[in-house]
Formats: sequence, structure tokens, C-alpha cells
Amino acid sequence: MKVSNNGVQLNVLDTQVGETALVFLHHWGGSAQTWAGVVARLRDRFRCVAIDARGAGQSDAPSSGYGTADHAADAQAVIRSLGLTRYVLVGHSMGGKAAQVLAASRPQGLLGVALIASSPPSPMAIDDTQREQMKRAYADADAVEWSLDNVLVGSPLPDEVRQQLIADALRLSPPATSGWIDVGTREDFADRVSTIDVPVVIVAGELDRVDPVSVVREHILVRYPLAQVNFLANRGHLLPVEAPDDIARIVAGFAGAL
Repeated sequence: MKVSNNGVQLNVLDTQVGETALVFLHHWGGSAQTWAGVVARLRDRFRCVAIDARGAGQSDAPSSGYGTADHAADAQAVIRSLGLTRYVLVGHSMGGKAAQVLAASRPQGLLGVALIASSPPSPMAIDDTQREQMKRAYADADAVEWSLDNVLVGSPLPDEVRQQLIADALRLSPPATSGWIDVGTREDFADRVSTIDVPVVIVAGELDRVDPVSVVREHILVRYPLAQVNFLANRGHLLPVEAPDDIARIVAGFAGAL
């Protein structure tokens, strides 16, 4: 289905059934399909809503408007359009930063936030050389393969999952690429997220090379001292596809207790 936010058509996957909804926001270069394995394990218990971020998947790709607040506003528009009154935000990487910004606005109906290998609310510690390398990470299939093997993944993936990741990365629009690298990664919401007043669960991979354990401890955990924390051994950055069983178990336990 499609949901419009200020003229931008967002592609949304909605399982429709369940009193409590889980709203899934994906990583830079991913799509709603990144969550397919997690959704398959949770849809019998929760309503699962997965959004293609603007510029990704089957959503529109406007020429501008790729700040973290824009992604948060898109998610809020989907929540309002679907009439969700009890929901948990589940954000991965870029989607985790957007989830934090949305949660900081204290939207009605929000029960909790699950941060899965999330980007920190503060700017990422990357220099201009690294930014230029990131802009080439999804240039073609070979580049995506290299990025998966050397940056994003810490454990083997089924071939069909790997092919989906490659297809999603190649579909990412140029504005979405520059929008995250030049804008989103530089934004600082560290003070704003201190207003989040719902429970938080944090999940990180011990082999994550994008947001490593040191970043999680220094820039995320300090913002949520009461959060539940889970470090997954032998897993990298793409936890929704590397560890769907673990993510589903953790999210179900967290959401079920709210």
C-alpha cells in the first residue's frame, strides 16, 4: 500500500492484524524487505508495519528532504494514516536514528523503542575520505558485494537474502545516498533524545564495523541508562538479516511486556 506525506508516496507493508503494532524503519541502502525474516516470526503476535524510506525500495525519491527529521515525519505520517494507537518503533541503523527523533517528540500511542544496530543520535565519527567511500559503496553490484563482506555483515547470509540486499542497495536513489551521508550522519540530536519517556531496548552486534560496540557504549547507552541491552556474538551490522530469530525474540519480549 502507499501512504502520502506532503506529496511523497511511501510504500508500506502492513500485516494488518494485531492490537499492538511494530513499526519497522530500515537501514541506509535497505528497504522494508530487510525486515521480512523478522516480520515472518512476529506477525502472528503483532501487527507489523514496515516502511520503505523515501528514496528507497518502492517509495518516491524526491530531490531533497532526506534529513533524519524527514524520515521521522514520514514514519509519523504512516502511523497516523493507519490509525495506530499502540505501537513500538523498531529502527535499524539510519532507521534507528529516525526512530529516536520521532520518539523524542512524544507521539501519541508510542509504547517503546527498539534500537537495532542503531546509528547514534549524535554525528557519526567519519571523515571526508570515508564519506566519499560510502558514496561509492552501492555504485554497482560488485561494490555492494564488497561492502557486505567487508563492512556490513559479520556472519554468513542465505543467498536469497544477500540478493535482496544487493537489489535494495542498487535501487537506492542518488538523493537518498547523499542525503544520509552529507546530512543525516552529521546531525546531532543527542540532547533532544533526552526527552524520550518510554522504555528502550538496545541490540548491537559484537562484530559491527559501522556502529561498533565502543560507539554503542559511548554514544547510545549513555542516553538510555535504563534501557535493556543485548550484544549479539558473532554478528555484524545487518542484524535484521543476520539474526532474525534473536531480533524477533528480543522485540517480542520487549513489546509483549509493555
